[in-house]
Amino acid sequence: MIGAIALIAAAMLAGTAGTAAAAERGSQAASAGWACSGSPVPPGYVITDYNRNGCNGMGAWYQQPVYDGVWACSGSTVAPGYVYTDHNRNGCNGQGAWYHQLVRDGVWACSGSTVAPGYVYTDHNRNGCSGQGAWYHERVRDGVWACSGSTVAPGYVYTDHNRNGCNGQGAWYQQLARDGVWACSGATIPIGYRTTDHNRNGCNGQGAWYLVRA
Repeated sequence: MIGAIALIAAAMLAGTAGTAAAAERGSQAASAGWACSGSPVPPGYVITDYNRNGCNGMGAWYQQPVYDGVWACSGSTVAPGYVYTDHNRNGCNGQGAWYHQLVRDGVWACSGSTVAPGYVYTDHNRNGCSGQGAWYHERVRDGVWACSGSTVAPGYVYTDHNRNGCNGQGAWYQQLARDGVWACSGATIPIGYRTTDHNRNGCNGQGAWYLVRA
């Protein structure tokens, strides 16, 4: 009897969970739809199609929740936690489209795609993203070479420079700030540190500042 009751309860819970998941999917599907040109895109959504004749000739864009692997029309913002990894010039009814993927270690992100928090660019491919150019995304770590233009992660400084790094784009050696490290000129000095000396020849000729705790 007890076993039978437990099985019934489990089935009811499973049914409830399945119903809730189906309701959520249905709610998302229902909320996706066409919006006139100029309409704001809700957070967590992207534009995935274009109809020139929509909205009485003013044009309309199809809005839907973002997911890993969706093609987002050109002009659609990069959703938080995602990057563009490919480009299709003919997508979105001729407007162009970008392939949206969740950011992860080792992904090639198209030029123009923002650097996700906690990551840096470590290599460059001029021919990537269907000719748009692409950057190799890696998690920031002590001792990584980051391409020029890649943001300095909080708590880190650049300590060396390689003009030929990142396939000719230039690269900077990123290290955790600590006492006695030489930080390249132009690098933001982290809170809790100060500089006490300068070396004009440091950072491969870029100049460097000596860090000590404040």
